Amino acid sequence: MTEMACSNCKEIFNIPKTKRPICPNCKTLTLSENWSGLLIVLDSANSEVGRKAGIKKEGAYAIKVGR
Repeated sequence: MTEMACSNCKEIFNIPKTKRPICPNCKTLTLSENWSGLLIVLDSANSEVGRKAGIKKEGAYAIKVGR
């Protein structure tokens, strides 16, 4: 398993190395192992930081995602 972040939605996922890297959230092929910063949103409805970051659901998110 490899931690990868989607450059589109910024969510972080554990993806098996043998699997084609498709984002389970937005279904794009924009996953990258090159990411930095971690934002964990536990309550998206009441998270001020999550709202400012445009996050609408709970989860772990990268602050910056490279290609």
